[in-house]
Amino acid sequence: MSPHTSGTTHLLYLHGFRSSPLSMKATKVANRVSAEHPDVVWWCPQLPPSPREAMALVMQGTALWPRQSMAVVGSSLGGFYARWFALQTGCWAALLNPAVFPARDLARHIGEHATWQNPEERFFFQPGYIDELQRLEADIHHLAAAPATRQGRQFAVIATGDEVLNWREMHAFCAGSAIRLIEGSDHAISDFDEHIDALFDFLNLVRPGQTRPEVSAHSV
Repeated sequence: MSPHTSGTTHLLYLHGFRSSPLSMKATKVANRVSAEHPDVVWWCPQLPPSPREAMALVMQGTALWPRQSMAVVGSSLGGFYARWFALQTGCWAALLNPAVFPARDLARHIGEHATWQNPEERFFFQPGYIDELQRLEADIHHLAAAPATRQGRQFAVIATGDEVLNWREMHAFCAGSAIRLIEGSDHAISDFDEHIDALFDFLNLVRPGQTRPEVSAHSV
């Protein structure tokens, strides 16, 4: 299962809660894209803590991307965002231990936090962000139920050993997708090296010399 025979030309990566573009998985994906797929437009933005602002950022930053040859990868909260983004744009999506009910799960995390990769970077997760997440959840339920939704455009990596999220909820959230279910592992997918090939097989990124559409690289 891969996006299309012509290949993916633009790839968006969305990190999780308290994470950043310096996360382990984001870094591994970025390094492989750079080494093996240098013609691919790659963007992994630092997402603001506001879900509404985060989605506005990615929608604006990808506005000129070709919908037929772009894809998104998201981890944890970024996986929830990736699901929303894919339903909005019709692009292909890969979800890595995606958050399913972030409004419920993050309600107990209101307050000041530091990013995992740089403790000096701090932000405040506000109560109003829960309302923003609820609106995104409603969007997902509405769009996923639409007759025109193409569920087959999604791939998921889910670890049964995730200590943060319920793998059964994730499995149900990704119904209709190609699912790689890992026995054990953890929320970070610490054994990501064992699964990155499957991710890249799904993404089917263009290689040097392949033709790609002429569009603005607005986001990189």
